[in-house]
Amino acid sequence: MNRIFGKGKANGPPPNLTDCIGSVDSRAESIDKKIARLDAELVKYKDQMKKMRDGPSKVSLVVRLYCKTKRYEGQRDNLMQQSFNMEQTNYAIQNLKDTKTTVDAMKVGLKDMKKAYKNVKIDKIEDLQDQLEDMMEDANEIQEAMSRSYGTPDIDEDDLEAELDALGDELLMDDDSSYLDEASSAPSIPEGLPGDKSNRDGVLVDEFGLPQIPAS
Repeated sequence: MNRIFGKGKANGPPPNLTDCIGSVDSRAESIDKKIARLDAELVKYKDQMKKMRDGPSKVSLVVRLYCKTKRYEGQRDNLMQQSFNMEQTNYAIQNLKDTKTTVDAMKVGLKDMKKAYKNVKIDKIEDLQDQLEDMMEDANEIQEAMSRSYGTPDIDEDDLEAELDALGDELLMDDDSSYLDEASSAPSIPEGLPGDKSNRDGVLVDEFGLPQIPAS
């Protein structure tokens, strides 16, 4: 059968936008190189035209090169636009793929959350909180019991305040200042050396009645 109809070609992989973009960009770069060569030729012929005589041959060559350059520029612009359109399409496709991946991951996460939520009972959590609160109250009562003091008499606050007021009155009544009178009537400390005397003006004099000069 294959001898009669021949063997069909194996189907290759489907076209890839990334590969197409690379191929179109390569063609556009090739055309850019051709345009650069034409521009260089135009510059060369412009220099030669300055030395040529006026005539149809002088202009025709430059016009042909100029028209050729414009055609290449149009082809390059078309290729660049195609590449841009494919890049936008490729970006949109990749964005959709990323969105699908994100949605699939969210679905898996939601499924796992529901499965984990089945093992959590709100009633049990509330009961646990109540038990913890009761245990904290019991612990506080134990601490109060352990810190209780022994042998301390019970004191009534009103009685304590009355005793403090009475003590203050006694302190005011016992304001004896006789010790100040005794201090004022005490003899003064003698000044000078033994044997020294003072005159009526209070100046120290020696045994001959001459004023004493204090030592510096």
